Amino acid sequence: MVARVVVAAPASGHGKTTVAGGLLAAFAARGRRVAGFKVGPDYIDPGYHALASGRPGRNLDPVLVGTERIAPLFAHGAAGADLAVVEGVMGLFDGRAHAGEHGSTAQVAKLLSAPVLLVVDGSAVGRSIAALVHGFRGFDPAVRLAGVVLNKVGSDRHEAILREALEETGTPVLGVLRRSDAVAAPSRHLGLVPVAERASEATTAMAALAALIESSVDLAAIAAEAAAAPPLAVEPWSPPVHPTGSRPVVAVAGGPAFSFSYAETTELLAAAGAEVVTVDPLRDEALPPRTAALVVGGGFPEVYAAELSANAPLRSSVAALAAAGAPIAAECAGLLWLSRSLDGAPMCGVLPADAAMTGRLTLGYRDAVAISPSWLGPVGTRVTGHEFHRTATTPGAGAAPAWAWRERPAEGFVAGNVHASYLHLHWAGAPEIAERLVAACA
Repeated sequence: MVARVVVAAPASGHGKTTVAGGLLAAFAARGRRVAGFKVGPDYIDPGYHALASGRPGRNLDPVLVGTERIAPLFAHGAAGADLAVVEGVMGLFDGRAHAGEHGSTAQVAKLLSAPVLLVVDGSAVGRSIAALVHGFRGFDPAVRLAGVVLNKVGSDRHEAILREALEETGTPVLGVLRRSDAVAAPSRHLGLVPVAERASEATTAMAALAALIESSVDLAAIAAEAAAAPPLAVEPWSPPVHPTGSRPVVAVAGGPAFSFSYAETTELLAAAGAEVVTVDPLRDEALPPRTAALVVGGGFPEVYAAELSANAPLRSSVAALAAAGAPIAAECAGLLWLSRSLDGAPMCGVLPADAAMTGRLTLGYRDAVAISPSWLGPVGTRVTGHEFHRTATTPGAGAAPAWAWRERPAEGFVAGNVHASYLHLHWAGAPEIAERLVAACA
């Protein structure tokens, strides 16, 4: 039994991350054992949840892992906690395009039998807020709206107007936040700047956020709503264990330039028999001793292109590992780093491609099929992944492409035992990927 609440909003930009992170930090400051989750594929918000809670932030994405795994993954991530805060994605009922509620915050709230706290930006609305909240309360009766937190309220008079309006709907106001520059997080081309790039400033901002939530939100009422969630009759998810005698070393890229990863990836690799070691391409000049495989996830190599290029010893080490036939998994940022160049700066040179920033955002879920054989799977292997980038490679696919999907007949690269593409996968939805990578180390 874990008390739990879902933090949602009518749309993006209303303040879900502020309230979710603040609740985690405020409850943690009160001595509660808290766990943070994010609906959808986003990597950045879980980093702030981890900072606030002191434990890994995790994702709950029905599109990437399947609806049947949401409650088990929640139970796994909340083990040892007594209160969980689940931050939603986009608007409460927004999910995968043309797929109804699939992938939405509302769907996850129902799968977890969790109450919903609706965060509403009140900066440019008066009595009309009642119509907005009334519509969200009635749209899906299976979603239980526990109350509202008003954000960006301008004055005491403005607050009184909003409270009076919401009294007409019978919806409790559980918090009122005014604007505060002390808790604002900087953004850039793909959203918030990750915690890994601004740890000191983020820690200071999180402390200020905890204080703001403590003074502005009815924590006791929210805790009571969270505790009223019924028990989940579910077995916690656990990675399938496949012990090996040798325990090959699998290096996983991390640090400020490669901060996008799901916590379950390393858990799956360890359960598959690997010794997982983190390598920071901005700091480390060599791969860990005995490295037998490399996993490079997402991040912001375009921000650190000069520094990554300057680390010639590590670039050479990665190129040698690929030439030796070691299995390498590279997603998005990893694809850029393995290319010949990024915005003109030399990279690892493993792939016959050059990468550059563009003005176009590529974003969305992809139902992909493997069109070249690799350690990841045979031709015909089907996965659902996610793209999120403003870069492009030339060419966009190699002689042996990694994937194809409806919009792209060929994408990515399979070169020797290197598998690289823009597609992000959540390995908990396909745990055999970790098993195959470890097996390929032999």
